[in-house]
Amino acid sequence: RIEVRVPDLGSFKDVAVIELLVKVGDSVEIDTPLATLETEKATMDVPSPAAGSIESIAIAKGGTVNSGDLVVVLA
Repeated sequence: RIEVRVPDLGSFKDVAVIELLVKVGDSVEIDTPLATLETEKATMDVPSPAAGSIESIAIAKGGTVNSGDLVVVLA
């Protein structure tokens, strides 16, 4: 199991989750975008660090995240 976490967002806190791009059971490859985050200055995708399938999703569209928060668990 691989825990995918929000990358370092620098000084940004409570960054908006504007899109979830995967659902539980989806297969992903390395660098597949998992979610889109939006800061005051830019949008960014959280890429998958490995190939696998989505076991669980820990964030929700419309929610907020901070650096290091769990995004998904890959099996």
